[in-house]
Amino acid sequence: MDEEMAALDANATWELVALPKDKKTIRCNWVYKVKHNADGSVNKYKTRLVPKGYAQTYGIDCEETYNPIAKMITIRTIIVITIAKGWLLHQMDVKNVFLHGDLQEEVYMEQPPGYVDQTHPNLVYRLKKVLYSLKQAPRTWSDKIGQYLITSGFQTSNANFSLYVKKTDHGIVVIVIYVDDLIITRDSDINIFDLKKLLKQKFEMKDLGELRYFLSIDVI
Repeated sequence: MDEEMAALDANATWELVALPKDKKTIRCNWVYKVKHNADGSVNKYKTRLVPKGYAQTYGIDCEETYNPIAKMITIRTIIVITIAKGWLLHQMDVKNVFLHGDLQEEVYMEQPPGYVDQTHPNLVYRLKKVLYSLKQAPRTWSDKIGQYLITSGFQTSNANFSLYVKKTDHGIVVIVIYVDDLIITRDSDINIFDLKKLLKQKFEMKDLGELRYFLSIDVI
C-alpha cells in the first residue's frame, strides 16, 4: 500500500483541495490480488487504490467510456504467424498503466482509508491522472499509447483497433495491446530491442522477454 501511494504521488496523480460546493466526491478502497506464474507459483502480490467508479455520472465527471482491447482471435493469429515464420515474440508489461492517461474531466475523490492527511482531514483529492476503475480509465490509456504509436509510424488495423502495424525498410513490426500487456513481434530481430527501449523511455514498462504465458495461454 505504501508503494502504491508512493507511485501515485510520484506521478502527480492528484492535489489536495477543498471540495467546490457544486461538486461531489467518489469514495475509494484498497484491492489486493495475488498474481501467479504458469506453474501456479506466486509471482507477486499487488495492491491497487481503486475509486468507486460506478458512482460517476455521465456528462458530469465522465464522458466516453469505451474500452478497446485486442480480440482473442487476433492474439491467437499473431502467435500462430510468429511460430510458423520463426519470428521473435516478446512481451512487455506497463506499470501503473492507467496513470499514463490524462484526465480531462473534474473528478474529486475522498482521501484513501489509512492515508488521510491528519493536518487536512476535510480536504479531498482532485484527480489529475486516471486511476483504476474510473469509467474513462481504459479510454484515456488507449488514446495515449495509440497517439504515440501513430506518430511513430504505426497504423491501426481496421479489423482490430488494438493491433498496430508498421512497415519499415527492415520489414514489418506488429504490436498487440491488451490493456497493460503488449505483444511485440517482427519479421527480423533488427531493432526489436531498440523499439522496446523507446517504449520504455515513453512509458514505465517492464520487459518480460520472450512470450511464455499470456491470458492463460502457454507459449512453448
